Amino acid sequence: MSDTHIDVRPAAVLIPCGEPGDEDCGLRLILDRLGEQWTVMALAELTPGPRRYRQLERALSGISQRMMTLTLRRLERDGHVVRHVEASVPPSVTYELTQLGRSFASQVAALVEWSRDSKHQIELAQESFDARQGA
Repeated sequence: MSDTHIDVRPAAVLIPCGEPGDEDCGLRLILDRLGEQWTVMALAELTPGPRRYRQLERALSGISQRMMTLTLRRLERDGHVVRHVEASVPPSVTYELTQLGRSFASQVAALVEWSRDSKHQIELAQESFDARQGA
C-alpha cells in the first residue's frame, strides 16, 4: 500500500440500529456513556486495577467531586464498575472494573488509539474545509 492510499475497508460490517427485530441494539446506551466527558478517562484510570476514590479524583485533574461521583455511579449502574466499601474509620471506598467494564475499556482503547492516530488528518481536513468555506 502506498503512502497516499488509505485502506477504507471496514474491519467489521456495521449494521444500523433500528432494523426490524433489532430496534434497540444497545448502541444508545454505550454512546450515552461515551458522550460523557469523564467516562473514557475514568475507564483508563481503572484499567490497571482497583483505585480509591481520592486516587481517581487526583488522576482526573479538573473533575469536580460531584461529577466524579456521578461518573462512577453511572459506570456502576451500567455494570462496568464495582464499588467496594471497607468498614474502617474513615470508610475506605475503592472502585474496579468488572469483566464487562474491562471488555468496554478494551473497545474504548481502540477508539482512543484511532483518535490519536487520526487527529492530524482530521485537523487538516477541518482546515481545508474551513478554507473552502471562507473562499
